[in-house]
Amino acid sequence: MADSKRSAKVVLDGKEFDLPVMSPTAGPDVLDIRKLYGQADVFTYDPGFTSTASCESTITFIDGDKGELLYRGYPIDQLAEKSNYLEVCYLLLYGELPTAEQLSKFTTTVTRHTMVHEQMHNFFRGFRRDAHPMATMVGVVGAMSAFYHDSTDINDPWQREVASFRLIAKLPTIAAMAYKYSIGQPFVYPRNDLSYAENFLHMCFSVPAEAYKVEPALAKAMDRIFTLHADHEQNASTSTVRLAGSSGANPFACIAAGIACLWGPAHGGANQACLEMLNEIGTVDRIPEMIARAKDKNDPFRLMGFGHRVYKNFDPRAKVMKESADEVLGLLGVQDNPILQVAKELEKIALEDPYFVERKLYPNVDFYSGIILEAMGFPTSMFTPIFAMSRTVGWIAQWKEMISDPQLKIGRPRQLYVGAPRRDYTDVAAR
Repeated sequence: MADSKRSAKVVLDGKEFDLPVMSPTAGPDVLDIRKLYGQADVFTYDPGFTSTASCESTITFIDGDKGELLYRGYPIDQLAEKSNYLEVCYLLLYGELPTAEQLSKFTTTVTRHTMVHEQMHNFFRGFRRDAHPMATMVGVVGAMSAFYHDSTDINDPWQREVASFRLIAKLPTIAAMAYKYSIGQPFVYPRNDLSYAENFLHMCFSVPAEAYKVEPALAKAMDRIFTLHADHEQNASTSTVRLAGSSGANPFACIAAGIACLWGPAHGGANQACLEMLNEIGTVDRIPEMIARAKDKNDPFRLMGFGHRVYKNFDPRAKVMKESADEVLGLLGVQDNPILQVAKELEKIALEDPYFVERKLYPNVDFYSGIILEAMGFPTSMFTPIFAMSRTVGWIAQWKEMISDPQLKIGRPRQLYVGAPRRDYTDVAAR
């Protein structure tokens, strides 16, 4: 809320303009510049919007200096340890932790929506067999608006609610189908007797020819991955969902837009890029060479999975993910895998080498999540689809919050134009 007793002053060409100060629950104060253009005829310049608050939100807060991530005020480490993904989904969507009855009803509703329209199977078969699963997901999720006409009216609160349940419930099914299609195996239908994480693993790794039992420790690790990636404030994909939603686009189109943005290697593809880097290094004996290259300012090589744009301390998600990584690797007995040996040695160096410590280039969540997913048997092409299905609830919560905001306006950033000034057309013969 704006603090009427405080304001900042901007002086331009001898004229003074007052900018109201808005004070958040947590984080730095914000200068309200909404009337600056109308009063002073100037824009502000902020490439990447790294110093601009694009909205008010009550969902997620990040303190990069402290290494803190809060969902609705609850620390992520507490939620990862004591809660589960569907309870976190409820928290993000409705603002409070559910009672036992509310959680049971919510879980049942999500579980009963996990199947997709049977005709969507034909939609998958329109893709090339070697299509990247993210390409498939962007197309299929966008096409959901063609299959679920009864939940596309954003002005109807009930339809918004139904669309929310459908997206949270069906994204694991769609992601698993994209994976099965990419490896030439038959689709596996969801099962209502399994938990959210168990169901996803079952749809990915079971085959009709034999029974498949989900290992509880792997399901727990998968659930943690979902929880840790559920939301992350106004990042690129979340901002994309909000920008698409500001135009009045239906929820399925908005989430498809978020998935497309997440695909970028600087965003959701970071864990895939990290594992590809580990494969490029190959063996432990090559690590000194790669470390030297990473420290060389003139070498474009970068160590992926270290440091974070927002966190200037430990990524709080990475601490939890490291515990899961140790548990999963111990359970599966894959410590002798050369790529995992490279990862362990890199982790040790990053935590001890003064170059990394001084720059706070600690292993981040992408570093550990890639290791876990690789150990589970997922190909790197599935890393980002798993991220997308995890983040869907965050996108939905942000989208619903935006739709309900009385200050909602269609997104329309301005620019600092540095092109040619006005000029007149000349006939082609005179050029």
